[in-house]
Amino acid sequence: MLSLMEISREQTTFLYGIQKPAQLKEILEKKDPLIGLSFVGRSNVGKSSLINALFGNKTARVSKTPGRTREINIFEFSLNEPDSNGTPQSFWLFDLPGYGFAEVSKKQSENWQELMGTFFECLPPSVLICNVQDARHPHQKADQQFQDFLISSQLQSLLVLNKLDKLKKQKERAELKKKKKMIFEEYKHVSQIHQTSCENKQGISELEQALIQFCLLEKERITLAAQENS
Repeated sequence: MLSLMEISREQTTFLYGIQKPAQLKEILEKKDPLIGLSFVGRSNVGKSSLINALFGNKTARVSKTPGRTREINIFEFSLNEPDSNGTPQSFWLFDLPGYGFAEVSKKQSENWQELMGTFFECLPPSVLICNVQDARHPHQKADQQFQDFLISSQLQSLLVLNKLDKLKKQKERAELKKKKKMIFEEYKHVSQIHQTSCENKQGISELEQALIQFCLLEKERITLAAQENS
């Protein structure tokens, strides 16, 4: 049986913590090609824990105070196998601050809006948007607003319903099952929908393979396009 390619955990490297839109724009426009993944979701949906489960236990800082992080953290991660030429395969990872949390100052909120606007304006479609939602409370108003934005953009995205382990009662599991039909109908624009738990690792491996496949396909697409234009 062939072994699956994996993300090299504990080898993810922190590059930048960005709070200034101008600095973010400079970084995004400097890197060509820009291939990778970005994680975004409401505050307190377990986004940082999910990133740590995928990329290593100390990659993202897990805050006990929702909405405290107001910067975009940028990392570089690698796969555990080189490409066919023996070259290490590295990609970019963006950890975005949580949306939908109002307890910040007006100045902070305005800067956050400008920072996020710059990010999505400059981001190429070769970076996948991973929208993380709480499986107990999916499709909240802030989630709907973000999805409306994604529909109008040219960015590729997938949906992750996280914290499955928190659905301890039969009633809660039945409620999610009931909501799934609506979610699949409302989120036809996303490429995939995954269900995960960072506590018991449910769905983590399947999500990891989907993310790796995206990065490799984008790398191949960009390489072929460059060869055709040369």
